[in-house]
Amino acid sequence: MARTLSADDVTARLDAHLATVARRRARRGLPAPQVLVRAPGLELSSGGRELPFHAASVSKLVTASLVMQEVERGAFALTTPVAELLPERETRGLFAAPGATVEHLLSHTSGAADFFEDGVRSGLPMRRLVAAEPDRWWDQLELLDFSRERQRPVGEPGRRFHYSDTGFVLLGRILEEVSGESFTALVRKRALEPAGMDSSAMWQREPGPERIAPLWVDGAELSTARSLSVDWAGGGLVSTLDDLERLARALINGTLVRPETWAAMTRVRSKFRAGIGYGMGAMELRFEGFSPLLRGLPRPVGHLGVLGVHCFTDPQRETTVILNFHSTREVRASFMTHIKIAQLLDRLAR
Repeated sequence: MARTLSADDVTARLDAHLATVARRRARRGLPAPQVLVRAPGLELSSGGRELPFHAASVSKLVTASLVMQEVERGAFALTTPVAELLPERETRGLFAAPGATVEHLLSHTSGAADFFEDGVRSGLPMRRLVAAEPDRWWDQLELLDFSRERQRPVGEPGRRFHYSDTGFVLLGRILEEVSGESFTALVRKRALEPAGMDSSAMWQREPGPERIAPLWVDGAELSTARSLSVDWAGGGLVSTLDDLERLARALINGTLVRPETWAAMTRVRSKFRAGIGYGMGAMELRFEGFSPLLRGLPRPVGHLGVLGVHCFTDPQRETTVILNFHSTREVRASFMTHIKIAQLLDRLAR
């Protein structure tokens, strides 16, 4: 059994690891990763604590919590069909068969295609289009039209897991229809303000920071591109290390949803990929899925973003890890660092 480490030992080893990572990235023209680690008796930050960055799909934690707030209020149920909550013109052609529910959307089992990641029948796929047309503005209905006109559903509702940003656009629209308010207003009033996330905003949809950290989508730097408007209810939040830590805390302490609701959201229902389980708008990391040598490490919960953004917490050990690796090509590297952090925190003297 590996010996325990003091908080100072863990901090020193993490600092050395992050310095090595920063040097390697600098040789490729990439900024150092933004990192925040909190544990009992330990706090480490690196790479720009106050610099806002695009949170990508970590934002799904906010959308999912807003949906579950409505479920808690009785506005609709997880079993409510999407067709009862949205106009037919918005859902037409997105599902292979009737019966898709709110729960299907939250758990990515509706069978709807993913407008951002999936292939298309004609034209450029969205991942290439955001770089090819950086000045293009996308509203939520255009995103649904893109999926409806250029893609096909991947299966009948409830049959299989298929990650779908299209499904989360539908969840955003459901929230607007039920509340009579804009999704942006709901995010601010029901999530950012209660959680104390004063440095966060829906990017390009409300007043926010003048600039954000650089980000690369398949090699194209897009931090100033209007085409980032493709991220809406599935990933439109700009935040900071500390604000995402506040989000994690607000989810586990009952500020945003009831404890039993958060437990339901984080209960793994499907395999996202090796080492990552998916619930309803939340993930659980199972490090042993990356390598058998990592068996025994805790299983933190939260969400991952395609830019190498992590927001994960282990309530039992009171640890939180927030990362931003700035690039779609750095997701693997982000996990190498997260694994290093998890191994060291597992040895932290308690």
